Amino acid sequence: MKRNILAFLAATVLLTSCVIYVPYEGDRDRPEPSPPRGDRYGRTYDSSSFPAETDISYFYDYLASYGIWVRYAPYGYVWIPRSVGLSWRPYTYGRWVWTNYGWTWLSYEKWGWACYHYGRWGWDRRLGWYWVPGTVWAPAWVTWRWGRLYIGWAPLPPDIEFVPGVGIRSLPYDFPHHYWVFIEGRYFQHEYLDRYVLPYERNATVINFTVHKANLAQRNRLLFNDGVDVEQVRLATGREISRYQLEDAARPGESRVSRETVNIYRPVIRKNETASPKSVLEREEAETRVPEIRRGTLEGQASENEIERRLKSRQEKEIQLLEETQKAEEEEIKKKAEDEKRFVSRPAEKEKIEKEYAVKSEELKKRHQEEKEKIGQRHEEEKKTVGGRIKKKGEN
Repeated sequence: MKRNILAFLAATVLLTSCVIYVPYEGDRDRPEPSPPRGDRYGRTYDSSSFPAETDISYFYDYLASYGIWVRYAPYGYVWIPRSVGLSWRPYTYGRWVWTNYGWTWLSYEKWGWACYHYGRWGWDRRLGWYWVPGTVWAPAWVTWRWGRLYIGWAPLPPDIEFVPGVGIRSLPYDFPHHYWVFIEGRYFQHEYLDRYVLPYERNATVINFTVHKANLAQRNRLLFNDGVDVEQVRLATGREISRYQLEDAARPGESRVSRETVNIYRPVIRKNETASPKSVLEREEAETRVPEIRRGTLEGQASENEIERRLKSRQEKEIQLLEETQKAEEEEIKKKAEDEKRFVSRPAEKEKIEKEYAVKSEELKKRHQEEKEKIGQRHEEEKKTVGGRIKKKGEN
């Protein structure tokens, strides 16, 4: 009897151990990265390199060369980038890469290591996009929308609360339409996403073809940006998704990607309540200077013909993206109607579906026409603005 009991206990232990150590399939390709502790950044650099552990004053000094600091309540000091163009939006000049931290934004801007991985972006009607410094690193501070046709992302506003140990909470379901950056899903893995970003006039319609999901999560004291499902991206792009290992760059600047790794400068940033930028504009002065600050430096150096050519090329590209995606949406409406009709057999039910989708199709075409008119108006305003600058340049 005693021998039988021991045998039963041994079998139970063996079975339990098997259950405990069966790996979860979804985590096999995602090993947990080590947390960015201070001692990881305690390396020795030469005199020309930058500190790997510092406080928030480093942002004030480093970013001064690339933009302006503005006193802005209630956030204290906010930063506005220089020479990005009046229609610029955050998280557009770069690409998405799948890393051991999830979807990670790889910026081609020299200041991107700071402003897309620490802090948040806010919007002001007079100032445009501005950046609020922060001390917590993330692969990208964004929320997501996606569907069969599109993938989109939007910067998380400064007011969204991040609680250590909890993560993001109090996330609004609806963001202002202009916050979103949308592309066709097939271009999501392109190296230069700015070439395929849809005109923001399309956003109000595109949102209806997508669902919202905030996938910035905290695990083991680290932030992960799961974002759009990898399998969804594979189906949309028709290509396998490469997975990269995130590694620390030795100094700030443009982020880089190699065959298997992504290098981003990722220092430990400490708070410093007494720190402040060396040069600060008051909000009223900044509002008057922003148009000049944001416009590209190349525009000022180019010839009149070259400036006009660039504007024409960009506007033609926007019209092309508009027309292609509008057509795709109209085809999508037809496809949904046909799919629903397959599941019904009675003629009356089929007729009802046809009528419902005929109404949806007409509403969609109406929105499309409104978009064309809005983009046309903006293009005319841009031509006048550029023409005025050319005239002013010639007078000088």
